[in-house]
This record gives sequence, C-alpha cells and structure tokens, in this order.
Amino acid sequence: MQRQITKMRVMILYDKIVRLNDQLTESFFEKQVADEQSSYAGGIIDEKTGIPSPSHVGTASVIAGWICAYVNPDSAFFRSDSLKARLNKALEYMLTEQHADGTISPGWTNYHSPPDTAFIVTGFVQIYMLLEKQNVRSLLDIQNKILLFLERAVPAMLTGGCHTPNHRWVLTSALAHLYDIFQKQELADRAEAWLREGIDMTEDGEWTERSNGIYNSVSNILLYHTARLLNKEELLLYVRKNLEMMTYLVHPNGEVVTDYSGRQDFGVKYNLSPYHLVYCLLAVHDNNPSFAAMATLAAASLTEMGPVNNHVMLGYLLFPEIKKLTVDDGKGSLPTNYEVIMNENHPVASKLKKLETVGHQGKIAHSSLHTSFGTPVVRYRKEDVSGTLMCRTPSFFSLRYGDAGLLGIQLFTSFTPGLVDMDSLKKENDGYLLEKKMEKGYYGPIPDRYLTESPDLRPPTTSTWYLLPHQHRKTTHNQLHIVQIRVIPGDDQWQLQVQSDERKDVFTQLVFIFDINGELSGEGITEIEESCYFWKQGKLTFSQGREQLILASGAHEHWLEEIQQTAGQTIGRQKCKAVKVNLVTPFDKTFRIQWRRQ
Repeated sequence: MQRQITKMRVMILYDKIVRLNDQLTESFFEKQVADEQSSYAGGIIDEKTGIPSPSHVGTASVIAGWICAYVNPDSAFFRSDSLKARLNKALEYMLTEQHADGTISPGWTNYHSPPDTAFIVTGFVQIYMLLEKQNVRSLLDIQNKILLFLERAVPAMLTGGCHTPNHRWVLTSALAHLYDIFQKQELADRAEAWLREGIDMTEDGEWTERSNGIYNSVSNILLYHTARLLNKEELLLYVRKNLEMMTYLVHPNGEVVTDYSGRQDFGVKYNLSPYHLVYCLLAVHDNNPSFAAMATLAAASLTEMGPVNNHVMLGYLLFPEIKKLTVDDGKGSLPTNYEVIMNENHPVASKLKKLETVGHQGKIAHSSLHTSFGTPVVRYRKEDVSGTLMCRTPSFFSLRYGDAGLLGIQLFTSFTPGLVDMDSLKKENDGYLLEKKMEKGYYGPIPDRYLTESPDLRPPTTSTWYLLPHQHRKTTHNQLHIVQIRVIPGDDQWQLQVQSDERKDVFTQLVFIFDINGELSGEGITEIEESCYFWKQGKLTFSQGREQLILASGAHEHWLEEIQQTAGQTIGRQKCKAVKVNLVTPFDKTFRIQWRRQ
C-alpha cells in the first residue's frame, strides 16, 4: 500500500508539471510576434520590456517548453501541427538574432555575450539530445535548426570570456555539452581551462556570489551537467555541499534566505523552485532522501518551467529516472529546528589581506569583488521562527515569525559617515557578537619628491586633484570608533544589545525594516513620511496576517531623519516600512523581540 501511495505522489508531481507546461505553452501563443515583416518575427514578447529576447529566459525557454509539449504523449499538444509551425518561426527568430560571431545579445545589458549564449547552448544541446533520443522524424527540420545554432556557437564558446564567477560554470557546461555532440577535443580543453581556476566555494557550501535566490541554482545545475558529461564525479562534491547548505536556508513559508546575497536577489522574495531539477537529479544519483524531500518542497512553488538551461519539463523528459523518485511530503526528513553557523572557520581576514597584493588592485571589470564571500552566517529555525545573522552586508539581522517579517536591521553612523556593515560575527557564550571597527583620520601634504616626479604636477601647472599621488600622504589624527552588537536567541524572545565605545556625540541610527504589507502600531511611533517612521519610545508591534512581532523599546536621542542617505524604505529592490531609532554615543541599548499568533 505504501509503495502505491508513493507511486501516486510521483505521478501527481509529474502530471502537475505536464499540465503546467501545457498551460504555459498555450499562454505564449498570443505573445509570439506574427508579423512576418517585423524584425522580431517569431520571437516571444517579453512581458517586462514589450520586446522579444533570444535569451535563455526568453524565447529560448519558450522553445524548450513547446518542444517538450510536442514530443510528450502525455501533453495536450502532442504532435500538434500548429505548435510545430510556431516552433519553426521561433527558431528562425533565434537564428536571425544570432550574430555572425555565434553569440546573441539578450537585450538588457550584455551584447555579443558568450555567457548568455552559453546558457542557451546547454539547453539547446539537451533539446537536440531529446529529439535524437525520441527520433521524431516530423521534427527533423526543427532539429536541424537547433544544430545550426549550436554549430555557429562553437567559435564563441572556444574563445569567449566571462563577467561574473558563475559565468565560468555556464561556459564550462556549454563546452561540455558541445563536446558531447561534436567530440572536438578543443571544446573539452577549453572547459578544462575554466575548471583549472578552481571551484569558488567554501567548505560549508557557499558560492562566491552568495545568491541563494538565483545564482546558486545556476552554478549547481551547470556543474552537475559538466560532471556528468566530462566524467568528473569529483565536481558533484561541490553541488552536494551547496544543496546540503540550502536545507538550512529556507523560511517556513518556502522562501529562501536572500538577506545577504551579493547579487540582485538581495532582500527580494525567491522560492526553491529553481533547485527542483538539480535536487531531483542528485537525489536519484545519491539515493538521498533529504534531497528528495527538498525536491518535493521546491516543486510546491513551481509556477514556471525555468530557463532553457534549467528547464523542468525538459529535465523530466531527458532524464526520465527522476519521474520514479521516491519522495515524501517534503517535510519529514527536513530540519525545522536548528541553530547553525556557516563559514565559521573560513579564513576571510587572511584572504582580504592578500587582496592588497594581487595585481588587479581591487578592480575587476564588470564584476563585484565579492569580499563578503565566506563570512559567517548564523541560521536559526524553531518551527515558524526563522532568524538570520550576518556580517559584511547592508543588514546584520532578520527575523520572521510566520507571515510577520522583520526583513533587516541596518546601522548608520555619522563617524564614517553612512551605512555600517559589521566586520565580524562569532559565537559568544549563549549568543553571538558582531563588531565593527571604524577608522578615520586626516592626510598631510604630499612629500616634494613625489610631486617632482611628474611634470604635470609642477608649478605653475594647474593642480588637478585626481592626478595627485594621494597614496603618499601621511595619516594624521587617526580616530577609532567601535560598535558591538550582542544577539541572544531564545525560545520566546530574542535580545539585541547595541553598544558603542566611549567616544562622545557620534550620531547613530538603527533602521528596522519591515514587510511593506504589514501594519505598525505603538504609542512611540511617529511618521516621517510615507512608510518611514521614528520609534521614539515604548513598544512597537508589527502585525501581518495572524502573526505579530513585538519589539521593545525605542529611543530618540537626536533629531536627524537620516544619516548620509539612510537606505530607508527599501532593502534590495523590495519596498518596505522603515522604523528609525536615533542614538548618540556613548550608548548601551538593548532591544527585545517577541512574537505571538492572534
């Protein structure tokens, strides 16, 4: 009986994915440009820009869904002539958009982009292999168009470069997929060149970009395919590590923690759905019940099929073994009560010290340095209570209870001036200590010997500030200011003690950032402007749905509404409610956070 129930669950999940792909297939019909005279003929209109894009999340993704619907006997569009006609037009659009150098331009920021082309290559090779496997003669013309796109892309993959850390694994996957079809050794050699840089992951499974909402899943699925196609089983170790880490980075409602991301998902709501396919594949490969449960949890959030390189329906058809995955309800083998420190022993300080000696001098073209990589993160979960502590990020703390969300707390000071990101986070007795050491001095005149080295700097030439060798100025009157925050979790409340050193009259502001959809109340709350408040005294209650967070207590020791452009009503790209507590040093202020369900 239990085996029958399990089989039913598997089939229900597969059926759900087929139905969803059918719904999406039909929904894109009206978005396909039918005007044969249009330069976008055959492309799928992007709902944000109003213009088609050949990108992996644009027309290429739609092509994957349509082909899956056409070849799948379980689809309502199986062998549909009208769908085949649409596919031909969509692929003609893709070939038209492909540049002479084999690349595409997605249309938002990258042009003639090898990485954006590489995303498509991975997906198109998988489509090609699916058609080869099924031997659908009626789609031979479609298959030939896909093959033509891939042949054209080979030179760009052999010579193309990256912008960001994850782009390396995007390109590596594309090269591995092309090698699988064309068996050209130079493709495998180029993939090896990227892999020789080493995998950018901490011992606990964190990728450089710390992007739990977007780029973790990109690197995971593409490194999985690279391992599979190049026979590099050792690469799966890294995929496993991140997937294991992610079991501790899910809120009770299924959203993933994005509070410390180094990319555009920072502070934005994302769910687990992009991880569904890679969890399925590793669950089967490793016979891992925890990964199977995470796959099920991720499936609960599926509303789209994903990009062409991580397309759920394509994955189910190309790797049918995952349809037989033994799963539970997605909860039984997943942790819901834990307190863990990730990256506790990663040598961040020593690596940052080495940054002073590398040749690029702290500048990487078109990419962040990602210097927060490997810094500690504390994750706490007790059923519906979900807390996160972090350093070297714009916010150092967040706490959720059910629907009620304290999305972040930010610290601003007039000393630096501006936003303070905490330097360190470590375990201390029954809680955690975050610390920030700020230094600020003044700078003396440049010694004559450095001024006479350049004729551009000799009088009577006009002195140009940005041409002066400022690195040779001697620091004077250097000042140090230290702020510490002690956080103590508890079963019924959290305690945050914010403490400064003895320096006088440093204006400080703590900004508590709440979900825009909740309600604030409290006698000490006064509105500064829409969605922005002072919290001058007493308790504050934030209500959302049936849940409440109760905080005590506010303060208003100075009148400044903001300090050096306080972030205020946003965290990342998300609109929020900002509540400001004003302090003047020296201070030793304790906040308590409790929760309840109405």
